Amino acid sequence: MASVKITNENFEAETGAGAVLVDFWAEWCGPCKMLGPVIEEIGEEEKGFKVGKVDITTEKELAQQFGVMSIPTLVLFKDGKEVDRLIGAYPKEAIVHWVKEKL
Repeated sequence: MASVKITNENFEAETGAGAVLVDFWAEWCGPCKMLGPVIEEIGEEEKGFKVGKVDITTEKELAQQFGVMSIPTLVLFKDGKEVDRLIGAYPKEAIVHWVKEKL
């Protein structure tokens, strides 16, 4: 399953149950562009958690609600609650290891 576009309207529905890795990103962000294909790969390959993306340019309320000050920021949610976060671009293996370690 590829990543899901998460908006203010569908945030609770998408993150309320199970494990979800959410990428807070923006089109104008260089590191976000590098990380984008990695996040898509993780979304397609991993079965133990869902992957979503929040464009902070259009979803300013979500970025503010979760205190996202730097991008890319990866936030791991479990049953609607934040478990942990990573700030910056990381290799795919490091992200997958981090998610599985936190779950």
